[in-house]
Amino acid sequence: MTTATASLSSPDTVELFKKYVIGNYNRYPVNLVRGEGSLVWDAEGNRYLDFFPGWGCNLLGHCPPHVVQAVQEQVATLIHVPNTWHMDVQGQWAQMLSERSFGGQAFFCNSGAEANEAAIKLARLHGQGKYKIITFTGGFHGRTLGALTATAQPKYHEGLGPLVAGFLYAPYGDLGAATKLVDDETCAILVEPIQGEGGVQIPPAGFLAGLRKLCDKHGLLLMFDEVQTGCGRTGHWFAYQKFGVEPDVMTLAKALCGGIAGGALLARPDVGKSLRPGMHAATFGGNPIAARAGIATLEVIEREGLLEQAKLLGERFAKKFKGLQAECDLIREVRVAGVMIGIELAVDGAAVVKDCLSRKLLVNCTHGNVIRLLPAMNLTEEQADEGCEILADVIRTLPRG
Repeated sequence: MTTATASLSSPDTVELFKKYVIGNYNRYPVNLVRGEGSLVWDAEGNRYLDFFPGWGCNLLGHCPPHVVQAVQEQVATLIHVPNTWHMDVQGQWAQMLSERSFGGQAFFCNSGAEANEAAIKLARLHGQGKYKIITFTGGFHGRTLGALTATAQPKYHEGLGPLVAGFLYAPYGDLGAATKLVDDETCAILVEPIQGEGGVQIPPAGFLAGLRKLCDKHGLLLMFDEVQTGCGRTGHWFAYQKFGVEPDVMTLAKALCGGIAGGALLARPDVGKSLRPGMHAATFGGNPIAARAGIATLEVIEREGLLEQAKLLGERFAKKFKGLQAECDLIREVRVAGVMIGIELAVDGAAVVKDCLSRKLLVNCTHGNVIRLLPAMNLTEEQADEGCEILADVIRTLPRG
């Protein structure tokens, strides 16, 4: 039996994974060992500028000091108790989320998939026999079987059928198509206010407002998946505030706890009561460590004025990449909402990710040809410029045709 000691080299870690870890992820051959802000280091001491920290979870960068301190204090006080007890930190966390959103009540879990699974159950329970839920092509709602079925992307369904009954798909942004899917068995519409994995797709004007009217007309729940857009990513506490359209239910995760695992569902009180005792649970949901981290995350964003900083960074990224678009015909479109950036290319984007990695910049490619950036809200202007220059240089040198 071995025990963990000093960090292994990157090649040694790769070999360890080949032997002991199921290979369900395509991983880079790098062993990351330390992070600080928007910087991260590998076992060999190489420094990387991270424009995609924690797959969007590290909205405050790596190891934000206030979150670290809160977690350290909590782990020495109370690590976990079941939800058959009250915990003041969980109640305070729920209050903070409610006061910064639409006044809802919270159910806590551990991930975005779990939050969306809870939303699906809540919609059906509240529907009292109605069970159909409308979602949208290009969306992504998680990997559990219910959330996966809600994800209207066939590539994620391959080999996993039969899927959960009751999900109907409309093209994202097509209000008319969604309207045609509503019938007497429909209970809810689930949508990302801005699609993340789908390529940072921003909805057309009036689409979300139209969904709100449609739900009001037919007595449906409007449920916003804000797993990626929530907690300040767009320069607002929640993306629905950017569009002025309030949901009945909202799901959160990723950045919710500053990098610690945590998820939540917020629902209007008259809707939330349908999730009655015994109908749903999450053993570790809202545990004291996640709650303290969640509170600390909100405190940092507020104290340091990071909502405004996210907007300013978004303007900086938009200016740089729209300027690049004007000179580079490989860029089809630049889509920006705060620190949520999508650069749609006319070619496959895998080579961009690989070349950026070789130049010590971490980025993501989604939907095959969209370079997706989810940088930290507290990224410095110097770091933003450094990363943009690297990425711009890589895109300029891409082969044509």
